[in-house]
Amino acid sequence: MTTHHAVESPYAWTRLVTSLLLSTIGGVGMWSVVVALPAVQADFGVARGAASFPYTLTMIGFGFGSILLGKLSDRYGVMLPVIGGTLLLGAGFVAAALAPGLGAYAWAQGLLIGVGSAATFSPLLAHVSQWFDRRRGIAVAIFASGNYLAGAVWPPIVQHFIASDGWRSTYVGIGLFCIASMVPLALALRSPAPAASADGRSASGFVARTAPPLRIRGNTLQVLLIVSGVCCCVAM
Repeated sequence: MTTHHAVESPYAWTRLVTSLLLSTIGGVGMWSVVVALPAVQADFGVARGAASFPYTLTMIGFGFGSILLGKLSDRYGVMLPVIGGTLLLGAGFVAAALAPGLGAYAWAQGLLIGVGSAATFSPLLAHVSQWFDRRRGIAVAIFASGNYLAGAVWPPIVQHFIASDGWRSTYVGIGLFCIASMVPLALALRSPAPAASADGRSASGFVARTAPPLRIRGNTLQVLLIVSGVCCCVAM
């Protein structure tokens, strides 16, 4: 029997912390490839530009994976896509570690690690927003920081183990750690999000805003967000 919990409850904050941990751990997929780049370049004996290509594929996989896993999350709930993404992430790190050449490494990064990492960002971001109404802004901001916490936590860890054990052993260790830590966290998200009532009120009685934000259609707003995101990353 499924237990239903209310928005803004202590349980909602627990789910936020769980989602933040998933985002911080899963964010390793986007940061490890940058730290490992010099070692990968030396191992495969390629130019820096060629060694950077796997990062490009990782981000492309992350983008398309966000759309795919977001649709699956809407249909089946967030737990299964996150578990699936975790398995892809773990398999991707192991496959990349076993890659005989740069091509196999690049595809492991893009198809497995990039797509797998996507499960811990966009689908969870949308999911977290469903558990809050009055404090939705701060909740979403806290969760969104997970990707950047990953950027602060993972690089020194990855660099340490690459220096001591090599990048291939480090990748295997990351993959196993992701599966061992993220699957139990994902299982904690099995309860469905609270549904709004017919009059637009959430479980806490808060009336959700139904007017389009900024008086812009949803598709137009989505395009503007995509353009702004690309421009932001290009500037950085």
